Amino acid sequence: MAENSDKTVRVLIAKVGLDGHDRGAKVIAAFLRDAGMEVIYTGLRQTPEMVVNAAIQEDVDVIGVSILSGAHMTVFPKIMELLHEKGVNDILVTGGGIIPESDMSLLKEMGVGMLFPPGTDTKEIVDYITSWVNKNRTK
Repeated sequence: MAENSDKTVRVLIAKVGLDGHDRGAKVIAAFLRDAGMEVIYTGLRQTPEMVVNAAIQEDVDVIGVSILSGAHMTVFPKIMELLHEKGVNDILVTGGGIIPESDMSLLKEMGVGMLFPPGTDTKEIVDYITSWVNKNRTK
């Protein structure tokens, strides 16, 4: 595992569904890039299938989903289901947006990582991703 600690963290940032508000996703992508991570931004109106396929193709460590549409209880479980179907268990699924605390707890039980509300200190997000990857990286 130590041999992988120098490998750049690769993050896919996705906007799933009809949610057209991508300012937050672009801000987070820039902060992650500034923190030394390699960031792939999928753009707007992605499907969970498109996100999972891109994540596998790009060999990312993390999928970060920005969601403001209220569809988090559909989008995150579908992404987790698709990763499971493809036998992928070494990608962190995290994200942020407008997600009630009670739903965050349910999503965490499904295997989704920490979810961040608007206004979260970007250092907290960077530290969480870096820590998770350092503990869990298998590639």
